[in-house]
Amino acid sequence: MSMMMKPLLTWFATSLLAASGPEPLPLPAIPFAPRHYVCQRALKAPVLDGRLDDEVWQKAAWTEDFVDIEGPLKPAPRLRTRAKLAWDDEYLYVAAELEEPDVWAYQTARDSVVFQDNDFEIFIDPDGSTSPYYEFEMNALGTVWDLLLLRPYRDGARVAVNGWDYHGLKRAVAVQGTLNHPGDQDRGWTVEVALPWAALTEVAARSGAPRPGDRWRLNFSRVEWRTQVVDGRYEKRKGPGGQPLPEDNWVWSPQGIIAMHYPEMWGFVQFSAEPAGAPEKAATLTPEDQVAWALRRVYYAQRNHRPGSSRYGATLKELALEDLKLPEGWTLRLEGGEATWSAEARDVKGTRLCIDPQGALRREAIVK
Repeated sequence: MSMMMKPLLTWFATSLLAASGPEPLPLPAIPFAPRHYVCQRALKAPVLDGRLDDEVWQKAAWTEDFVDIEGPLKPAPRLRTRAKLAWDDEYLYVAAELEEPDVWAYQTARDSVVFQDNDFEIFIDPDGSTSPYYEFEMNALGTVWDLLLLRPYRDGARVAVNGWDYHGLKRAVAVQGTLNHPGDQDRGWTVEVALPWAALTEVAARSGAPRPGDRWRLNFSRVEWRTQVVDGRYEKRKGPGGQPLPEDNWVWSPQGIIAMHYPEMWGFVQFSAEPAGAPEKAATLTPEDQVAWALRRVYYAQRNHRPGSSRYGATLKELALEDLKLPEGWTLRLEGGEATWSAEARDVKGTRLCIDPQGALRREAIVK
């Protein structure tokens, strides 16, 4: 759902206004509580046929069922969606199961706007910086839209590299029913995707596969349209104004806002050396994750403070962030002026996290 149903030019225009004009930046309306998944090893690569009967998929754990993109602010989805992950030295494997009584898809050209159909989407931010990151969409025909996002749309126009491709990508779909055949009832469709590590080198902290213990930010999304059958073809239901009814957006880790391009709200995927199905300790938020979220709150506040003031905030009080607290051992440094601002946090062990005015988060070790 790259532009959440806004045409490209309209989205880019509104994003540019949000970055430089008086319009406030919309904020997630739920607490910071991303979901976690421990991604285990595939001892044998799955056969990419869309069927989830391979040994690794029989053993790998499911994610939680998808929820509305706004999380508890909206009702639970009417159809079930869930996913599984595994990895080896060559690929990140993703499987998904989408319950669907009427499986349909019409987009056939690569890099077409696939979310105009019902689709399944993967978002990947390997280093957790939010800039840049990857997006992948696929419909029930197996048509792909893959792109590299230099930064979220909220941080400026012309940020999507639409010509970027997942070289070496493998994918498959299996339909449990009949595709594009109104009049019967289907069970749904299942997806398998193999994303080569070699194609993710622009953003990952290191080339090749991650190391056990590494944590990436990922999310999964499903776009679902309400349809009717007209002349033997599925068409989107329309509202009183003649426009299609808004699509449903169902996700693994809720965003708290109708926008997937808030990577800081995505889930955490932790890579494990254990084979799929092995007992595993659940992953949880770390103090550093809480520090990163505190810096993100500073970014939000600066974005929304500057349009109504002659300068950026230099104190938490100016930014209405008096409640912002860092974990024990961390200290915050905040500066604000007429032209720009900066924020960073340091811990006693020599780790520095900083966020820049464009929203990119960086981590580094302080050399003493």
